[in-house]
Amino acid sequence: MMKTLPPIRTGEARIEQGYIQPIDGVEIPFGIIEGAEPGPCLLVTAGVHGSEFCSVEAAIRLLQMRPEQIKGTLVVLPILNVQGFRRRSIYVMPEDGKNLNRMFPGKPDGTTSERLANWLVTSVYPQADAYLDLHGGDLDESLAPFTIFPSGCEKSKALATAFGIPVAIAAGGEGYTINAAHRVGVPSILPEVSGNGLWGEETVGQMIAGIERVMHTLGMISGPVKPAPQAMPKFVTMWVPSAPCDGLWYARKELSEPVVAGEILGEIKDVFGKVLASVRSEKEGFILYRLTSLSVNKGEALLGVGTLLVD
Repeated sequence: MMKTLPPIRTGEARIEQGYIQPIDGVEIPFGIIEGAEPGPCLLVTAGVHGSEFCSVEAAIRLLQMRPEQIKGTLVVLPILNVQGFRRRSIYVMPEDGKNLNRMFPGKPDGTTSERLANWLVTSVYPQADAYLDLHGGDLDESLAPFTIFPSGCEKSKALATAFGIPVAIAAGGEGYTINAAHRVGVPSILPEVSGNGLWGEETVGQMIAGIERVMHTLGMISGPVKPAPQAMPKFVTMWVPSAPCDGLWYARKELSEPVVAGEILGEIKDVFGKVLASVRSEKEGFILYRLTSLSVNKGEALLGVGTLLVD
């Protein structure tokens, strides 16, 4: 079992597929498609959250690309959280119960998710010229499609524009795939399409169309590609309230609905109907995603409120 990926650039048209074991106990599939002509390296990952199946299926379909279709190299890691995928786990890696997309840049001597994050940051990201980390709304969340990019990175913002989803979120913070990639100099975006773990031709097609637009922008594929539904996305920031207590979650807002500051977004009740907490919006904006689970635990994300960025 290989411990590292094969060379990314050999100068020869080729397809390499298989499994690698980058850290002990974790075996992940990979695909490398290199065109005959030189060009950039695009890294695509999916299955960071194992039950976001739309993202996984889109990445799997990318593995069918042929060397004659592209310039440069396409590297696809379609299921990073393999055990999470098999067990239909929500958010976390079953090996250590941690959310991989909060562990970056990781630790070489940490738990499973921390070591996997460290491998990506030290061994994979530096070889890429651009990075797409595909997501798809986990089993307990619905969302209106959006793309996240590292705040302040103009190259990543341009990738988000090229991807073509109507909303793009400028996000900071530590622990995330794309922010860690940005820190090592790789423009990166995280598109979210679908929700509740669902996938189908429409949503997978939306994801694939975005990937193709990015590849066209990078000069990796020739046109035509399906145009984006709008010239520019809405650029927003996102505020995410978390549950102040355990209970039953009753959202008062649906996807894309506008909200004003101070408005009640939802309530947490006990089984007898007593209101344990009312969650009010700190921001004016609109709903990007929401928890669809009736059950909620203290500290869990309830909704995402998007607020337009002002130039």
